[in-house]
Amino acid sequence: MVWAVLLALAGLIAIVLPFEVGISLAIVISCLIIAAGVFHLIFAVVAGSFGGYLWRTLIGILYMVGGIYLLMHPALALASYTIVLGVVFLVEGLLQIIAFFGIRALPGSGWMLFDGIVTVLLAALILFHWPWSAIWALATIVGINLLISGTTRFMYLLAHRRAASATV
Repeated sequence: MVWAVLLALAGLIAIVLPFEVGISLAIVISCLIIAAGVFHLIFAVVAGSFGGYLWRTLIGILYMVGGIYLLMHPALALASYTIVLGVVFLVEGLLQIIAFFGIRALPGSGWMLFDGIVTVLLAALILFHWPWSAIWALATIVGINLLISGTTRFMYLLAHRRAASATV
């Protein structure tokens, strides 16, 4: 339940400060891409063959160059990450809706369906308005998703707790 509350609080912060959180997310993700490039270079040494070494080294360099470029251009990074977020939300929402059908007999499972439907709607909002809404969309949509996910998970767990205490 603590995790659900933390998700909801993080969502509220992202909704209140969308531009700041969006640029911050773009910077953090760019740094993670650079770190992935460094790890590719480190693990290239143990590739086992020259071809594997060369491949991992080239991938590592590509990650690092791309990450540094996006780090230097956070607005472009924000627009790029926004379209990726739209696709991820679409897949996540569809998977949650599919998962609902596996647990629909359980108490509170309707919250999982609700979460999936809202996530698909958020994906549509991102993808239909991209690139114009990229500046505010990333943090706002992530914030709404975190708020809804935190609330629905809290309600789902609360329903399970009530059902468990009723059977004891």
